[in-house]
Amino acid sequence: MTQEAKTDLLQRVTESLEGIRPFLNNDGGDISVVDITDDHKVLVELHGACVSCNMSAMTMKAGVEGAIKSAVPEITAVEAINLQ
Repeated sequence: MTQEAKTDLLQRVTESLEGIRPFLNNDGGDISVVDITDDHKVLVELHGACVSCNMSAMTMKAGVEGAIKSAVPEITAVEAINLQ
């Protein structure tokens, strides 16, 4: 993937997260994009309350991954690097 393509994907993914960020912030959490791999997997890091929340896995699949894939269909998966 070219740097230009990666920058475009990163911008679109970041914009898609803005729609769900208020919900995460309301619960004391947040999220940041760490990287997008060459096979279009988004690596994210959860912050604050999201790290220890027992609903984090569901939030990742239903909320975060859904929002990103809906806005950026090229993305194949979303993975939180700091969830067990």
